[in-house]
Amino acid sequence: MALFNSSNPILKEGTYDGTIFQGMEVAEPMTVKGTANKFGIMFIMMLATTWYSWDEFYKGNNPRTLLLIGFFGAFALTLIMSFKKEWSSYIAPGFALLEGLLVGSFSAYYDYAYGTRYPGLVMQAVTLTLIVAFVMFLVFRFRIIRVTEKFRAVVLIATACIAIFYLAKWIVYLVAPGSNFGAFTNATTPLGIGFSVVVVCLASLNLLINFDMIEKGAANRLPKYMEWFSATGLLITLVWLYLEILRLLAKLRSR
Repeated sequence: MALFNSSNPILKEGTYDGTIFQGMEVAEPMTVKGTANKFGIMFIMMLATTWYSWDEFYKGNNPRTLLLIGFFGAFALTLIMSFKKEWSSYIAPGFALLEGLLVGSFSAYYDYAYGTRYPGLVMQAVTLTLIVAFVMFLVFRFRIIRVTEKFRAVVLIATACIAIFYLAKWIVYLVAPGSNFGAFTNATTPLGIGFSVVVVCLASLNLLINFDMIEKGAANRLPKYMEWFSATGLLITLVWLYLEILRLLAKLRSR
Protein backbone atom coordinates (compact mmCIF):
# COMPACT_ATOMS: atom_id res chain seq x y z
CA MET A 1 0.00 0.00 0.00
CA ALA A 2 1.43 3.37 -1.01
CA LEU A 3 1.08 5.60 2.01
CA PHE A 4 2.62 8.83 0.91
CA ASN A 5 4.33 10.80 -1.84
CA SER A 6 7.64 12.60 -1.58
CA SER A 7 9.89 14.61 -3.84
CA ASN A 8 13.02 13.31 -2.15
CA PRO A 9 14.68 10.58 -4.28
CA ILE A 10 14.83 8.24 -1.29
CA LEU A 11 11.59 9.34 0.39
CA LYS A 12 8.86 9.03 -2.18
CA GLU A 13 5.67 7.14 -2.78
CA GLY A 14 6.49 3.46 -3.06
CA THR A 15 9.64 3.51 -0.92
CA TYR A 16 7.69 2.20 2.08
CA ASP A 17 5.81 -0.38 0.03
CA GLY A 18 6.31 -3.89 1.36
CA THR A 19 7.40 -2.72 4.79
CA ILE A 20 3.98 -2.85 6.43
CA PHE A 21 2.49 -6.27 6.95
CA GLN A 22 -1.21 -5.91 7.62
CA GLY A 23 -2.44 -7.99 10.51
CA MET A 24 1.06 -8.54 11.89
CA GLU A 25 2.75 -6.73 14.77
CA VAL A 26 6.21 -5.27 14.26
CA ALA A 27 8.48 -6.27 17.14
CA GLU A 28 10.46 -3.01 17.12
CA PRO A 29 8.60 -0.29 15.22
CA MET A 30 10.09 2.89 13.86
CA THR A 31 9.81 5.96 16.09
CA VAL A 32 10.37 9.67 15.56
CA LYS A 33 12.91 9.74 18.39
CA GLY A 34 14.74 6.74 16.97
CA THR A 35 14.91 8.39 13.55
CA ALA A 36 16.25 11.59 15.10
CA ASN A 37 18.94 9.59 16.91
CA LYS A 38 19.94 7.82 13.69
CA PHE A 39 20.07 11.15 11.90
CA GLY A 40 22.33 12.53 14.65
CA ILE A 41 24.72 9.59 14.30
CA MET A 42 24.85 9.99 10.52
CA PHE A 43 25.36 13.74 10.80
CA ILE A 44 28.37 13.28 13.11
CA MET A 45 29.84 10.66 10.77
CA MET A 46 29.38 13.01 7.83
CA LEU A 47 31.13 15.81 9.73
CA ALA A 48 34.14 13.54 10.30
CA THR A 49 34.74 12.89 6.59
CA THR A 50 33.81 16.48 5.76
CA TRP A 51 36.67 17.63 7.95
CA TYR A 52 38.97 14.99 6.41
CA SER A 53 38.31 16.07 2.81
CA TRP A 54 38.57 19.74 3.81
CA ASP A 55 41.95 19.07 5.45
CA GLU A 56 43.17 17.10 2.42
CA PHE A 57 42.37 20.04 0.17
CA TYR A 58 44.39 22.47 2.26
CA LYS A 59 47.27 20.01 2.36
CA GLY A 60 47.53 20.55 -1.39
CA ASN A 61 45.69 17.45 -2.60
CA ASN A 62 43.27 17.67 -5.52
CA PRO A 63 39.69 17.53 -4.12
CA ARG A 64 38.27 16.22 -7.40
CA THR A 65 38.97 12.58 -6.54
CA LEU A 66 37.33 12.72 -3.13
CA LEU A 67 34.42 14.72 -4.54
CA LEU A 68 33.75 12.14 -7.27
CA ILE A 69 34.11 9.24 -4.83
CA GLY A 70 31.68 10.94 -2.47
CA PHE A 71 29.15 11.79 -5.15
CA PHE A 72 29.05 8.53 -7.08
CA GLY A 73 29.55 6.38 -3.98
CA ALA A 74 26.68 8.04 -2.12
CA PHE A 75 24.51 7.86 -5.23
CA ALA A 76 25.18 4.14 -5.61
CA LEU A 77 24.33 3.42 -1.98
CA THR A 78 21.15 5.45 -2.32
CA LEU A 79 20.07 3.27 -5.23
CA ILE A 80 20.83 0.09 -3.28
CA MET A 81 18.80 1.31 -0.30
CA SER A 82 15.91 2.17 -2.59
CA PHE A 83 15.67 -1.48 -3.62
CA LYS A 84 16.88 -3.09 -0.39
CA LYS A 85 15.44 -0.99 2.40
CA GLU A 86 16.08 -3.73 4.94
CA TRP A 87 19.82 -3.20 4.39
CA SER A 88 19.57 0.44 5.45
CA SER A 89 20.99 -0.23 8.93
CA TYR A 90 24.26 -1.33 7.31
CA ILE A 91 24.38 0.99 4.30
CA ALA A 92 23.29 4.30 5.86
CA PRO A 93 26.50 4.84 7.90
CA GLY A 94 28.59 4.28 4.78
CA PHE A 95 26.40 6.73 2.91
CA ALA A 96 27.01 9.38 5.59
CA LEU A 97 30.78 8.94 5.31
CA LEU A 98 30.72 9.25 1.53
CA GLU A 99 28.41 12.27 1.69
CA GLY A 100 30.97 13.95 3.94
CA LEU A 101 33.65 13.59 1.26
CA LEU A 102 31.38 15.41 -1.18
CA VAL A 103 30.40 18.16 1.25
CA GLY A 104 33.96 18.72 2.49
CA SER A 105 35.49 18.90 -0.99
CA PHE A 106 32.75 21.19 -2.29
CA SER A 107 33.02 23.47 0.76
CA ALA A 108 36.82 23.64 0.60
CA TYR A 109 36.70 24.62 -3.05
CA TYR A 110 34.28 27.48 -2.34
CA ASP A 111 36.28 28.60 0.69
CA TYR A 112 39.45 28.70 -1.41
CA ALA A 113 37.77 30.48 -4.32
CA TYR A 114 35.93 33.11 -2.26
CA GLY A 115 37.59 33.04 1.16
CA THR A 116 40.03 35.87 0.49
CA ARG A 117 37.41 38.31 -0.78
CA TYR A 118 34.51 37.03 1.30
CA PRO A 119 35.80 35.35 4.48
CA GLY A 120 33.38 33.17 6.38
CA LEU A 121 31.28 32.24 3.35
CA VAL A 122 31.10 28.55 4.25
CA MET A 123 30.15 29.19 7.88
CA GLN A 124 27.47 31.61 6.73
CA ALA A 125 26.03 28.89 4.51
CA VAL A 126 26.12 26.37 7.38
CA THR A 127 24.40 28.83 9.73
CA LEU A 128 21.70 29.71 7.21
CA THR A 129 21.09 26.03 6.47
CA LEU A 130 20.52 25.24 10.13
CA ILE A 131 18.27 28.28 10.54
CA VAL A 132 16.18 27.33 7.51
CA ALA A 133 15.91 23.72 8.70
CA PHE A 134 14.77 24.85 12.16
CA VAL A 135 12.23 27.30 10.72
CA MET A 136 10.83 24.63 8.40
CA PHE A 137 10.53 22.26 11.35
CA LEU A 138 8.49 24.88 13.22
CA VAL A 139 6.39 25.46 10.11
CA PHE A 140 5.66 21.73 10.00
CA ARG A 141 5.22 21.33 13.76
CA PHE A 142 2.60 24.08 14.01
CA ARG A 143 1.02 23.13 10.66
CA ILE A 144 1.58 26.59 9.20
CA ILE A 145 1.94 24.80 5.87
CA ARG A 146 0.07 21.53 5.65
CA VAL A 147 1.57 18.70 3.64
CA THR A 148 -1.39 17.77 1.46
CA GLU A 149 -1.49 15.48 -1.57
CA LYS A 150 -1.54 18.50 -3.88
CA PHE A 151 1.43 20.02 -2.06
CA ARG A 152 3.41 16.78 -2.45
CA ALA A 153 2.54 16.52 -6.13
CA VAL A 154 3.69 20.07 -6.91
CA VAL A 155 6.97 19.68 -5.02
CA LEU A 156 7.55 16.26 -6.58
CA ILE A 157 7.15 17.57 -10.13
CA ALA A 158 9.35 20.62 -9.49
CA THR A 159 12.08 18.54 -7.85
CA ALA A 160 12.00 15.96 -10.64
CA CYS A 161 12.48 18.73 -13.21
CA ILE A 162 15.47 20.14 -11.31
CA ALA A 163 16.97 16.66 -10.94
CA ILE A 164 16.63 15.93 -14.66
CA PHE A 165 18.18 19.29 -15.51
CA TYR A 166 21.14 18.72 -13.19
CA LEU A 167 21.62 15.21 -14.56
CA ALA A 168 21.64 16.57 -18.10
CA LYS A 169 24.27 19.14 -17.07
CA TRP A 170 26.48 16.38 -15.65
CA ILE A 171 26.18 14.28 -18.79
CA VAL A 172 26.94 17.21 -21.09
CA TYR A 173 29.89 18.21 -18.91
CA LEU A 174 31.36 14.71 -19.08
CA VAL A 175 30.77 14.34 -22.82
CA ALA A 176 31.60 17.92 -23.86
CA PRO A 177 33.48 19.76 -21.07
CA GLY A 178 33.55 23.02 -23.03
CA SER A 179 29.82 23.22 -23.53
CA ASN A 180 27.83 26.19 -22.20
CA PHE A 181 24.73 24.11 -21.51
CA GLY A 182 23.05 25.40 -18.37
CA ALA A 183 25.82 27.95 -17.80
CA PHE A 184 23.29 30.51 -16.56
CA THR A 185 22.90 28.51 -13.32
CA ASN A 186 26.45 29.46 -12.33
CA ALA A 187 26.24 33.07 -13.46
CA THR A 188 25.89 36.06 -11.14
CA THR A 189 23.16 37.52 -13.36
CA PRO A 190 19.60 38.09 -12.07
CA LEU A 191 18.57 34.90 -13.89
CA GLY A 192 21.32 32.85 -12.25
CA ILE A 193 20.58 34.24 -8.79
CA GLY A 194 16.85 33.78 -9.32
CA PHE A 195 17.42 30.15 -10.26
CA SER A 196 19.36 29.54 -7.04
CA VAL A 197 16.65 31.23 -4.95
CA VAL A 198 14.01 28.95 -6.49
CA VAL A 199 16.09 25.82 -5.84
CA VAL A 200 16.78 26.85 -2.23
CA CYS A 201 13.06 27.34 -1.68
CA LEU A 202 12.33 23.97 -3.27
CA ALA A 203 14.88 22.20 -1.07
CA SER A 204 13.33 23.88 1.97
CA LEU A 205 9.86 22.63 1.03
CA ASN A 206 11.27 19.14 0.69
CA LEU A 207 12.10 19.25 4.39
CA LEU A 208 8.38 19.53 5.16
CA ILE A 209 7.73 16.35 3.20
CA ASN A 210 10.60 14.60 4.98
CA PHE A 211 9.20 15.54 8.40
CA ASP A 212 5.72 14.45 7.36
CA MET A 213 6.91 11.06 6.13
CA ILE A 214 8.91 10.37 9.27
CA GLU A 215 5.90 11.25 11.42
CA LYS A 216 3.58 9.05 9.37
CA GLY A 217 6.11 6.24 9.22
CA ALA A 218 6.25 6.14 13.01
CA ALA A 219 2.45 6.37 13.26
CA ASN A 220 2.12 3.37 10.94
CA ARG A 221 4.67 1.36 12.95
CA LEU A 222 7.12 0.69 10.14
CA PRO A 223 10.03 -1.67 10.90
CA LYS A 224 12.97 -0.37 12.91
CA TYR A 225 15.37 -0.30 9.97
CA MET A 226 13.20 2.38 8.36
CA GLU A 227 14.66 4.82 10.89
CA TRP A 228 18.00 4.58 9.09
CA PHE A 229 16.29 4.78 5.72
CA SER A 230 14.28 7.87 6.69
CA ALA A 231 17.28 9.55 8.34
CA THR A 232 19.19 9.09 5.08
CA GLY A 233 16.44 10.83 3.14
CA LEU A 234 16.47 13.75 5.56
CA LEU A 235 20.27 14.02 5.33
CA ILE A 236 20.08 14.11 1.52
CA THR A 237 17.69 17.06 1.63
CA LEU A 238 19.75 18.92 4.24
CA VAL A 239 22.95 18.53 2.22
CA TRP A 240 21.17 19.62 -0.94
CA LEU A 241 19.87 22.71 0.87
CA TYR A 242 23.36 23.56 2.18
CA LEU A 243 25.04 23.23 -1.21
CA GLU A 244 22.42 25.41 -2.88
CA ILE A 245 22.66 28.08 -0.17
CA LEU A 246 26.45 28.06 -0.54
CA ARG A 247 26.13 28.57 -4.29
CA LEU A 248 23.59 31.34 -3.80
CA LEU A 249 25.78 33.22 -1.31
CA ALA A 250 28.77 32.94 -3.65
CA LYS A 251 26.72 34.50 -6.45
CA LEU A 252 25.45 37.32 -4.25
CA ARG A 253 28.95 38.14 -2.99
CA SER A 254 30.37 38.15 -6.52
CA ARG A 255 27.99 40.77 -7.90
